[in-house]
Amino acid sequence: MAGKSPGRSAIGDPPSRLSLRDLVEEALAGVLQRPGRSVLTMLGTVLGIGAFVAVLGLTATASGQIGRQFDLTKATTVTVADNPTDDGAPPGTNPPMSFPEDADARARQINGVTAAGVWWRVPGGEHRISTSPTADGSTGQGLSLFAATPGAVAAMQPTLAAGVTLDPYAQQARLPVVLLSRTAASRLGVNRLDAQPAIFIDGLPYTVIGVYSDVQRLPDTLLGVIIPGTTALDRFGNPGKGEDLGAHLVAATRVGAAPVVARQLAVALRPDAASRLTVTPPPDPHSLQDHITSDLTGLFLALAAICLVVGAVGIANTTLVAVLERTQEIGLRRSLGARTHHIAAQFLTESTALGTLGGLIGTSLGVLVVLAVAAARSWTAVLQPLATLPAPLIGTVVGLLAGLYPALRAARTDPLKALRSG
Repeated sequence: MAGKSPGRSAIGDPPSRLSLRDLVEEALAGVLQRPGRSVLTMLGTVLGIGAFVAVLGLTATASGQIGRQFDLTKATTVTVADNPTDDGAPPGTNPPMSFPEDADARARQINGVTAAGVWWRVPGGEHRISTSPTADGSTGQGLSLFAATPGAVAAMQPTLAAGVTLDPYAQQARLPVVLLSRTAASRLGVNRLDAQPAIFIDGLPYTVIGVYSDVQRLPDTLLGVIIPGTTALDRFGNPGKGEDLGAHLVAATRVGAAPVVARQLAVALRPDAASRLTVTPPPDPHSLQDHITSDLTGLFLALAAICLVVGAVGIANTTLVAVLERTQEIGLRRSLGARTHHIAAQFLTESTALGTLGGLIGTSLGVLVVLAVAAARSWTAVLQPLATLPAPLIGTVVGLLAGLYPALRAARTDPLKALRSG
């Protein structure tokens, strides 16, 4: 008896085969046979992949703006906060500040410092300021009052709209002069300085020497008025304690010098008690960017993962329902020679096709979201190719995993029972 030729069955028929082309065509036919259900099934994957791409794109885009917004002013500003002690202060009074009288000069001696000085918010909340004298200062506008040395005003880099700024003579002579912000001048009705107008702060007179419209540092002063530090000490006493009331020193530095200046300031100002001063250097823009990026990415990627899980459950559920609905078809295919792995491959390919289509659509929507947000905010869109291009493959993997159980169940269907069920 002649032996069986390889590749032939026991009765001489060629084995059942399913080409890749036929497999893909059958899978697409199954997907397109119920388009409404297929669209709803892909929705979870579309949302998950879209959220994944949009989150990574928006995070990269927003992080790029952090470097732009971290301008040279912030990178060249060092602040020093005073932590005064109550030793030697009379009961019920504020302790004297820890900054020495020549703090401006000491700070300027540090290489890299272009301007520096002490400033504080005068205690008492909003002070009553008017253009006419009153007995008790109970009338007028309620405005914030700031005390500053000439070095602090120079570090603020005010843009003068009229008049002059504070000078060392006004500080040394303890003159009752004042700088008005444009907002304060408008509220008080001070329009011209040629007649040396006077204003009254809590009933005490001051001569207006200048009006400023903008500052590079200490933006809080744009809503108040500034008087010399020595004048404030004479008329209002020592600065208070705390972040809002305590005395501070602001130093403007050259580009790149801020970290070195920050390490030297406390000792230069108070070599005998450097611990009473708290120096704050400018934040590192790279650390700030990395921190914000990691927070945003972690949060939204978790949401994207939830959407992908929902999408996987949807694909698995729909594929399983399709297996139950097509039991007779499975029995017919088995009776015509289809093997178990052919049936499993067919339904697995259908679920994979759903996941891939969802991944493609989700990736497209995610890219469009990033472009739309960037265009609306006038940002430069940033899309990482390593994160965007493989995104559809995530949908493929989700569809593949979601279809494993339904495909195995379809492959194990008994053909006789399947045909009888019809």
